[in-house]
Amino acid sequence: MSRRTTCRSAAVMLALLTVLPAQTALADTHGPLTPGPESPLPASAPRLVPAVGGLVPGVAPGPRQSWQVPADMPDLMLPPVVYTPSAREDAVEPRDATAGEDALIEYVPPGDAADKTLSCSRRTGPYQRQVERWLKLRVDGKQSGGDCRAIRAFQTRHAIRPATGFAGPVTWAHMRLLSARKNPNAAGKCPVRASRVACVDLARQLTWVQKGKKVLWGPVPMRSGRAGYRTRTGQFKIYWKHKNHWSTLYNSPMPYSQFFSGGQAFHAVYGSVYDPHGSWGCVNLRLADARTLWNVLRTGDRVSVWGRRAGT
Repeated sequence: MSRRTTCRSAAVMLALLTVLPAQTALADTHGPLTPGPESPLPASAPRLVPAVGGLVPGVAPGPRQSWQVPADMPDLMLPPVVYTPSAREDAVEPRDATAGEDALIEYVPPGDAADKTLSCSRRTGPYQRQVERWLKLRVDGKQSGGDCRAIRAFQTRHAIRPATGFAGPVTWAHMRLLSARKNPNAAGKCPVRASRVACVDLARQLTWVQKGKKVLWGPVPMRSGRAGYRTRTGQFKIYWKHKNHWSTLYNSPMPYSQFFSGGQAFHAVYGSVYDPHGSWGCVNLRLADARTLWNVLRTGDRVSVWGRRAGT
């Protein structure tokens, strides 16, 4: 039976299959292409390092992280075929992430990444002002020696690599997470109900579950849809859970999938949720977070999505 995660129209999907080469058709519409356990990445395979706003990962990717951006496939809208997984299928847990796959790897300018002796970046990061404000530094949006030392100390304390003081997307995302931990719904954007609600804040790229005013789980970092493939906002319900979902159309794993809007779902990714490229519409989570969320949510639970991811 087909388990395709689809999200726009069958006609578009069929057209793509007829015009795209085989390697392109294997791309995952929901995140970076990641080899499954039956097809490990060969040691000789090239590991592409795409620039995002001129930035690249500051630390070389691990064996299963190619950092390769898939071809520009559509984030289709049709839901997957829903069926009841067998007890045998549900008994199998998706494979664990390899060591370091969810590490906090900052995106830095190519020159900084190439300089292995660099201790403190002189470059102004894309989140310079936000990071300066969070650290209670002078907010002028310009990197200084004092700024770099303060940012580097924060990065070292929170295991963000490389700790070179560059105010990049991972450093700022971690600061947002720390600020939200005590009360993620302080702004009241997620509806307070007597039942469970999965809250998805696209602006802060955070998700959590609450019941009434009590936070049951989270907040945790997430990755939503990139420009042109936004995660849909509104009020939804979990309509299908599939622990070992696999996109047969794109030959990509979607562990712990919980679908709430067409083909858009919460699911784990093998790789970094901080990748600034964004997903193809799904809410991507770290494997451990997706595994825990699987046990928190039930079919029929509400999902509230609001805001807008920066750059979309």
